[in-house]
Amino acid sequence: MTVNSPEDLAKTLETTGYLADEGVATAAFLALRMQRPLFCEGEPGTGKTSLAVALSQSLELPLIRLQCHEGIDASQALYEWDFPRQLLHLRALEAAGHTVDVDVAEQSLYTERFLLARPLLRALTTAPCVLLVDEIDRADDEFEAFLLQLLDENVVTIPEFGEVRAAQPPLVILTSNRTREVHDALKRRCLYHWLEHPDLPREIAILRRRLPGIGERLATQVATAVRRLRELELLKPPGVAESLDWAQALTALGRDELDAETAARTLGAVLKYTEDMDRVRAKLDALLS
Repeated sequence: MTVNSPEDLAKTLETTGYLADEGVATAAFLALRMQRPLFCEGEPGTGKTSLAVALSQSLELPLIRLQCHEGIDASQALYEWDFPRQLLHLRALEAAGHTVDVDVAEQSLYTERFLLARPLLRALTTAPCVLLVDEIDRADDEFEAFLLQLLDENVVTIPEFGEVRAAQPPLVILTSNRTREVHDALKRRCLYHWLEHPDLPREIAILRRRLPGIGERLATQVATAVRRLRELELLKPPGVAESLDWAQALTALGRDELDAETAARTLGAVLKYTEDMDRVRAKLDALLS
């Protein structure tokens, strides 16, 4: 699918239920047009991961996701050799009674047949696609350095196999919750966008778009209450995902408005720490006024 402007992209994303503001739509459009990775930072729940999913759906491209974590390495992100199948292959050659040159046998082990492609390699061989490198701030410095060649050249080198180059560069979305600073060398290779929580009208619109059965009054009450929760000193302020969960829980209970009693009973949909729930229960009347 071809998009000709940020406004076109925003309309395309809206078909998936993702309501992008002007800044997000412009950043994503430029990443698409310039074939540059887009580095998205922001608080949890601001829609960073959802942007990649929405781009995949709206542009009708496969989504390949690499979930980063502490200790992730190249074998988990790029490829592994299928050792059990390689061993069976050698045994099959022996059982067949073939006299095979050692070098030839070794070469037969390192072919695409025995290559287990992990997300980064799949992204290079699936053209075009959306590659989501999620929560890059959870990975370590060595893994960031490993990503640089991929982001620079859309190519990786497998010693036993050779060079794998993307026929068409993937649309790369990197996300970070800023649990640590990502190195400048990685950021320089990307376009950058900081995602804020949506303003009140946009959050109401998101609730009504994603939950068509919700009334305007309940959507407004939930969005307003969640915005006030974000202003408190909570261990985990709620994001849009929690707004949606809370609104869905209330509609599942048949409520068309949010009162203090119902809010107290359903706080587990929007808050994830008992300390936060205790702090909020003491302020529910003010929160909902």
